[in-house]
Amino acid sequence: MAEISEAPDSDSSKLFGSDSKAPQRPDSEPEFDPKLMRKTKPGLKRLFLTFSVLFSFLLGFPFLWKSVEIYRSPLPFREIDSLSTQLRSDTLLFPLHFHALFVGFDSDPDRLRWSILSEITKLTSQNPKCSDNYTLSVTVDLGSRCLRGRTSSPHSSSYQCGSVTGGDFVQNDDVAVDERLASVFGGKNNEYSMAVVKGVSERAVVGKYRHAWMVVGDGSDVEMAVVKVAEVLIKVFINGGREEGLIRNEFMPVGADGKIVLSFNLLNADPHDWVYDWDFEKIDDTLLTPMIEALGPVANISVESQVLYHTPKASFSYWNQKLESYVFSTKDLPFFVNSNEWHLDTSIAAGGRSKILQFAVYVPSAKECPLLLQLPNGEISKTNGFISPMWGGVIVWNPQGCLRDSEFKPSAKNIIPIQDLENMFEVFIGQFRQLFGFKSLNVYTGASGDWNLLPSERGFTEW
Repeated sequence: MAEISEAPDSDSSKLFGSDSKAPQRPDSEPEFDPKLMRKTKPGLKRLFLTFSVLFSFLLGFPFLWKSVEIYRSPLPFREIDSLSTQLRSDTLLFPLHFHALFVGFDSDPDRLRWSILSEITKLTSQNPKCSDNYTLSVTVDLGSRCLRGRTSSPHSSSYQCGSVTGGDFVQNDDVAVDERLASVFGGKNNEYSMAVVKGVSERAVVGKYRHAWMVVGDGSDVEMAVVKVAEVLIKVFINGGREEGLIRNEFMPVGADGKIVLSFNLLNADPHDWVYDWDFEKIDDTLLTPMIEALGPVANISVESQVLYHTPKASFSYWNQKLESYVFSTKDLPFFVNSNEWHLDTSIAAGGRSKILQFAVYVPSAKECPLLLQLPNGEISKTNGFISPMWGGVIVWNPQGCLRDSEFKPSAKNIIPIQDLENMFEVFIGQFRQLFGFKSLNVYTGASGDWNLLPSERGFTEW
């Protein structure tokens, strides 16, 4: 059997041939070429070049810094602090003009004026909103002639003697009396007028315009009438009938630029059950436009609307067997608005610092319908809606299909009945008033008695 053996090492050299030699590296091979290496130390030339580059950079750095800097003008901090302190101490005051008319009283107008001014001073001592920037004129109408008191301003009333008589207040038609006084005073001088008349049935009413009237008995004390006149001028006309201590900043929806965008949204929770639309243009013409015109001197208001689908609420509701309805409580209100599904902030009209108020009509799905709001006292809300300060308001509208005995048949598209729509927008106007800090009450209770407040069709009275 043949054996494989290794060739001896001495024979391996024969593979290269007799004339070839294996490459070998010298023991000491130089790393640099001696011909290229300098034989002297660096002199002043290299040092000069180094300092020239450094000097050029230092010389150009200020120009680079100046070219990329952002100019910031120095602010007059001392002047700003001084102005801020002055604005906090000196409240912005508007000139006010009051006119008190006494019909059937045989009194000195100057004495009445002095008494009214004393009562006004008492009311404005704690909260000097009016301060001394107002005028007061008093007229005593005796029928055949008028007695006028001295006024501190030539801005006197243009009342014509005999224009108002006791017969105008015989009937208990406050609306007719309100229109009658509006034609008499006319608001030419933007005065706040107060008429005091002797009569049989005593009552006190604040009209829709810048006037009020009070019917007192024949034996009534004139000093008591003076107290009521001062109270209605300050507490109602100037303060708006709002309670003292109310945090008004939380209820002031006007933006920094004086603009408000009212965004009305119809939310269909589940379009697989039903889809609803509305006649928004008609509501805008009949209800919203008069309100916007009434608030024109206060803010620049614009209106927009949209209809959204697949907008479920974020809170939960439970079935109430007694009410045969789904119920959600006031504790669920902070979680009702679903910011992830309700894409309400779509306004392009609200530029700059304009304020957007959202008003939403929520149409629940069939699996949670009818849906009712339960108040903390256990009663069901009559409006079935709520407000969120500085955000807007929500109303839950249950369609007719929620009723089991109804003959409602879902269609591809339904229209909310115009009567239901008007009722909802009347609630929205009430919510808008609440966002301004006003109460939707027809009676003001003051220290001197109750005053009936005539409501305005536009939602806001002139005063």
